[in-house]
Amino acid sequence: DEKKARFVSVYGLSMYDARVLVAEVELADYFEEMVAFGTQAKAAANFLINEHLGKLNREGISITNSPIPSQANSAIVQLVLDGIISSKMSKDLHEIVWTGNTDPKHVSSGGVRTSEAVLAIVETTNMKQVTDLGAIEKAVDEIIAANPDKVEAVKLKASMLGWFVGQVMKTTGGKANPQAVNDLLRQKLGIN
Repeated sequence: DEKKARFVSVYGLSMYDARVLVAEVELADYFEEMVAFGTQAKAAANFLINEHLGKLNREGISITNSPIPSQANSAIVQLVLDGIISSKMSKDLHEIVWTGNTDPKHVSSGGVRTSEAVLAIVETTNMKQVTDLGAIEKAVDEIIAANPDKVEAVKLKASMLGWFVGQVMKTTGGKANPQAVNDLLRQKLGIN
């Protein structure tokens, strides 16, 4: 109970998240290790509960036998927070780290056990999010120019914006920063 209260007061977690994390001593320790490696507590809790625990449960593995150390998961969360990868990319990266892919194109040596190895995967697989507004704007302009009928439709029904976002994401291989895409589309299509 004391640890749950501390997780709520110190880390700003919801009572639900704190309750889940303190259900097992090892899980609470894993979470605190993630935070100690420097990532934001709420983001760490969300990723740990929703992504990592979900995978552990599907595989029938306990947190003590996790194939991903807390340091590596902390690095994944921080990459999302820094805008280097998207949350969708974090799921793909988590899967690569989970499988322990030590293929030389992913990791130079030692397997996927450290934050440096996680960063090496992002670099060598070119998993980085496209944040260059010029490149995103070029893709947005091309989609708008190629679909004048959809442009008229989105002006009548703003919910059609999702179609444009999807097309830009497809064009950029899912690497464009979704918020930047959304903002540019809204600006260029005159949607508030």
